[in-house]
Amino acid sequence: MKAFSFFPRTKMPWNCFCCVSQDQEEPAETSRVHKNRDYPWDIYSLKELLHATNSFHHDNKIGEGGFGSVYWGRTSKGVEIAVKRLKTMSAKAEMEFAVEVEILGRVRHRNLLGLRGFYAGGEERLIVYDYMPNHSLITHLHGQLAADCLLDWPRRMSIAIGSAEGLSYLHHEVNPHIIHRDIKASNVLLDTEFEAKVADFGFAKLIPDGVTHLTTRVKGTLGYLAPEYAMWGKVSESCDVYSFGILLLEIISGKKPIEKLPGGVKRDIVQWATPYVQKGLFNQIADSRLKGKFDREQVKSTVLIAMKCTDNSPDNRPTMIEVVDWLKGGIGRRKKEITNHVDETEDEEEVYDETDTDHENYGMELSDARENITRARSQRR
Repeated sequence: MKAFSFFPRTKMPWNCFCCVSQDQEEPAETSRVHKNRDYPWDIYSLKELLHATNSFHHDNKIGEGGFGSVYWGRTSKGVEIAVKRLKTMSAKAEMEFAVEVEILGRVRHRNLLGLRGFYAGGEERLIVYDYMPNHSLITHLHGQLAADCLLDWPRRMSIAIGSAEGLSYLHHEVNPHIIHRDIKASNVLLDTEFEAKVADFGFAKLIPDGVTHLTTRVKGTLGYLAPEYAMWGKVSESCDVYSFGILLLEIISGKKPIEKLPGGVKRDIVQWATPYVQKGLFNQIADSRLKGKFDREQVKSTVLIAMKCTDNSPDNRPTMIEVVDWLKGGIGRRKKEITNHVDETEDEEEVYDETDTDHENYGMELSDARENITRARSQRR
């Protein structure tokens, strides 16, 4: 894949994207203005997206975060979509919009959330995605659907492998390489078959060939940040590997990355899991909602992979290519390397920019919203 331009760096004006401003709006029946010759996305009109989301009605809202809200919608052609509507325009919001449209418009992988198109005009910045009917991973682990336990062990492994493959693609196949910087359960969406789609690229960084790391302002979510990134702002592919290790433990155990203990003390998921690993009690780490229905050898090997990913030293962490290989069954070839993980986990200073992102509650309220949406649609007809 060829290298691509980075919007904020090139300072291209928005009319370069052939956007349709509000006072240049075309009729709703010609909703998609056209497909850009240089990019695979569609450029939507504001009228089409207003119609699709019932004017961004509250009943259509399926997620909300620091930069804006996500709405469910249906286009005039009957296609279900998710529309991220950025909040009041600011330099941060403009940056996130530019980065996400640029990256999602260029990358193509079955485990990355697909970009359908966007609208940019006036004060509106709207990003249109494929709609994910099974919501986000966080909804199933900690949200409304957690009690239903729709994620059995095979599905959890499939989600872990899919997420890892999406990250491996970003780190090793795209040029320049991409660091996501916000890997977490709420940014893993699930399609009709529960296939994982890594989402939300607003904090992503491009790493040119030959560059090992960048120093930047810390972005991300408490509990998932690698120590060297949280404390010194040093970001590399290894930071995503650390975040993925936390996510992997979360998938296995169903526990949150950080929990509050009596007295206000916080304990992260690595600190919680370490004593079980030291004693060889890997089955105790598995989510109790699985009721013992899991492959015990897979649980053990997957926990060891997660512990290796969350090593305090970035030099000791594997690459995402290795992680994918191990998760898919290549673990036997490198078992000794994985089990050499240092078991002691030091307490880390909580230096972070605690930032919510727009898929944080993706699908949390969708079951209730569905009835309201259907009722509203019927009334409009």
